[in-house]
Amino acid sequence: MARRFRFPLHVHISTLFFLLVLAVGASIAWVSYSRSAHMLERAAGDLLVRISRQTVVETEILLSPVGTTVRLLGLQPLARATTLAERRQGLASLREALIASPSVTAFYVGYGDGDFFMLLRLADDGDRKLVDAPPGAAYLIQSIDGDEGRFIYLDADLNELRNVLRPDYPRGYDPRQRSWYAEALRHGEPVQTAPYLFASTRRLGVTVANRVAGSGAVVGADIRLTTLDETLRRQRITPGSRLVLFDDGQRVVAYSESGWLPEARPGAEGERPRVSDLGDGQLAALAAAPGGEGELPLTAFSTAGQRWHGAVARLPVQGGRPMRLGVMIPDDELLTDARQVRNRALLATLLVMLATLPLTYLTARLVSRPIRALADETAAIRSFDFTADVATRSVVREVDDLAADLASMKGAVRHFLDISATMARESNFDRLLPRLVDETVAVTGARAGVLYLADDDGAALELASLRRAGDTNLPRDAAPDGAAMAGLVASAARSGVGSVDVGADGVGRSCAGLAEALETTRLAYLAVPLLARDQTRIGLLVLWFDAEPQRDLVHFVEALSGAAALSVETQALIRAQKRLFESFIQMLAGAIDAKSPYTGGHCARVPVLTKMLARAACDATDGPFKDFQLGDDDWEAVHIAAWLHDCGKVATPESIVDKATKLELRYNRIHEIRMRFEVKKRDAEIACLQAIAAGADPAEARTELARAHARLDADFAFVAACNVGGEAMAATDVERLRQIGGQTWLRTLDDRLGLSEEERRRLGQGQPLPAVETLLADKPEHRQARGPDDRIAPDNRWGFRLNVPALRHNHGELANLSVGRGTLTDEDRYTINEHIVQTIRMLDALPFPRHLRAVPEIAGGHHEKMDGTGYPRGLTGGEMSPVARMMAIADIFEALTAADRPYKKGKTLSEAIAIMSRMRDEGHIDPDLFALFLQSGVFREYAEAHMSADHVDEVDLDAALARAG
Repeated sequence: MARRFRFPLHVHISTLFFLLVLAVGASIAWVSYSRSAHMLERAAGDLLVRISRQTVVETEILLSPVGTTVRLLGLQPLARATTLAERRQGLASLREALIASPSVTAFYVGYGDGDFFMLLRLADDGDRKLVDAPPGAAYLIQSIDGDEGRFIYLDADLNELRNVLRPDYPRGYDPRQRSWYAEALRHGEPVQTAPYLFASTRRLGVTVANRVAGSGAVVGADIRLTTLDETLRRQRITPGSRLVLFDDGQRVVAYSESGWLPEARPGAEGERPRVSDLGDGQLAALAAAPGGEGELPLTAFSTAGQRWHGAVARLPVQGGRPMRLGVMIPDDELLTDARQVRNRALLATLLVMLATLPLTYLTARLVSRPIRALADETAAIRSFDFTADVATRSVVREVDDLAADLASMKGAVRHFLDISATMARESNFDRLLPRLVDETVAVTGARAGVLYLADDDGAALELASLRRAGDTNLPRDAAPDGAAMAGLVASAARSGVGSVDVGADGVGRSCAGLAEALETTRLAYLAVPLLARDQTRIGLLVLWFDAEPQRDLVHFVEALSGAAALSVETQALIRAQKRLFESFIQMLAGAIDAKSPYTGGHCARVPVLTKMLARAACDATDGPFKDFQLGDDDWEAVHIAAWLHDCGKVATPESIVDKATKLELRYNRIHEIRMRFEVKKRDAEIACLQAIAAGADPAEARTELARAHARLDADFAFVAACNVGGEAMAATDVERLRQIGGQTWLRTLDDRLGLSEEERRRLGQGQPLPAVETLLADKPEHRQARGPDDRIAPDNRWGFRLNVPALRHNHGELANLSVGRGTLTDEDRYTINEHIVQTIRMLDALPFPRHLRAVPEIAGGHHEKMDGTGYPRGLTGGEMSPVARMMAIADIFEALTAADRPYKKGKTLSEAIAIMSRMRDEGHIDPDLFALFLQSGVFREYAEAHMSADHVDEVDLDAALARAG
């Protein structure tokens, strides 16, 4: 962001005065300049008209005598002479005509038979060099007599100096083909040609020609345009002015600057440059201007980076072609006087400013000093520095009023911020309400204050806090009724102010108890509604005074009520959200309880025991936990983590969680096994009867049947005992299971009938019937492979380090019955243990606020061990938080003593302590926390509350605290 430049007030006042004087002086200078420039432009326009008239006069003076001369020469014998000799006799007349007409370079006669006779003036060496004349030549005769052409050079006295025969001259020049000859024959009056390059001298000029009456001869005179160039130069308005004479085709006739005519081929016509070609194109804008007569206003334009004024005038030349005169005057020269006037005015303005600026600066300093002091006060307010009072005063009434208002505002802001800070610091909703009333009563000087909050339906106001000045409570029964107080403020009003007489009907009667407590009979009130963000009323704050408060105090409390409402609403929302989250936790525990009542009881008891142990650590005054403390936020994290420590069990199949026997899935498959043994017994009985029918000894056959039935009964009893999983399985037991399971029976029914599509796909192609099957089997369909989604990547972001079985489920009958201890296979055990993985994943996905960020770590660490052999991360004790280690102890103790497990009986208190002592010695649990668990009596307090009385026996604490080895 660009930095803004700021300056003191006295600099602004001085600058404003400076700019004002500058603006006035500049305006005066500009008006003077504009008027002078306008006058100069008008004068230049008038001068242009005069120049145009003068140019017309001089052009007519230049052309008119020549016209008369060619008329007179047409009356001379020369006009009718037929030979060179006769024509030379008229040389004296031609020389005199040339002397009388300085602008004429030559007089000549063109005859109807093609003859030509011309006397050319050689004015300087350039002319002589051009026609190859000898030194001293003053005139040149160019003659065509029949087929003979001659150039005769004469001196000033017409003496012949050289006579040169030019046979090529008649062939290259025919006067009858020239434009002046043709135009003269068509008119009876002298004519003037357009400017062209003379054939004799290759100089630009015009020809005035007149037809000789009664013959085909034409008398002509060549006039050089350099004469008009000199005329234009003399008429310049300023040294840098430019004048140009041009025809209707914008071809230049004369120009005030020299060297404008380019060299051209002899005899060529139409080679004159255009106006736009002159002066590097500067005259192009002038050529486009319309011509006029009379008063000609100048037009301003810019070309080649220079400003000009110019105009174009039409020249009605008498007896000649119409022409235009253009004038360009540079602004630097035209407006010189106007700019001098402007500069003098600006100089005078500057002198006035320099003379008054010091006085203005000092005056501005005096006026701005109090404002500077007020700016310092506002800077202090901006820095939240309210220590000093505002003591600034000023002779300027507005500044003095501002100082008084600033002092009042400073005090109000200080009180407002104090109250806002107090409310912001208080995070306990129940403590917030009385503090809010106390601070408001103190800052407003009220005698008492009552805070009402809307009920859950928003229909009624319920008393939240009643406080007297001095931060003391008043009896709750002294508070006026909320319904009566609701009418103190209109529905759309920001506040209500008034007074009540105690004992009167309505509000006065409701205030009787408060008035008695305050020992008064009349009370004034200021009632302000507390509005939520959606402008619904969430409460009402009523302040009680001895007299009605002033309007500034009312406005202050109105402003304060917004912050108070925001604080109350925010804390109420936080409390509601916590209640909602607590309900969600309870709902999740209820879902787990509905899924399996055993895990549900576990989820409810572990939080109790964890918090009991954490409280014992906080209460410790010596030992490892003498400095251990938990704040409100920490207790909330412990509470949530303890309740959610097994939330991942919602994803654990209840058939595994509640697996009471080894063959149990959704039902106990021992019934299928028993039915197979029943089939075997029927098969033995059928074999006995068949043997008797075949002639065998009945007594012997029945004895063999009894032995077979006894063997089958013993085998089934052994299988059933293995299914219970109460004792550890020895290798001999597993071998006997395999022998028993190897017995066969005959299946005659298709085992694919009545199955779902998924079961049929998993079963595969059935065996041909009848099929021989074993009593116990591990069939392919019993083994379900683990998919990629069921595996845990080694580099997972949670740091899980678990040995994942290759199979997701192994329902094999022999595999399950051969489980060494308990009822769970390796696959089942992993599925059970996986609940902590799901717990961590679920909690990690929740956007916990900052003070609850430890919940996933606390909840996910209760299966870790101090020696790093736990799961799912394999953390050591140093990598676990103290609360996570506490929860590990609580989880183990609750699991050992729980009497609602379907797969085991609950341990007695001494048995549980003995087992945990061994776990401590093996490096599984924290020894310091286990010692605190025992020494603080937490174990017994929990046992008396949550264990049956017959399981709460005596514990040898000395033996339990003594570590093995």
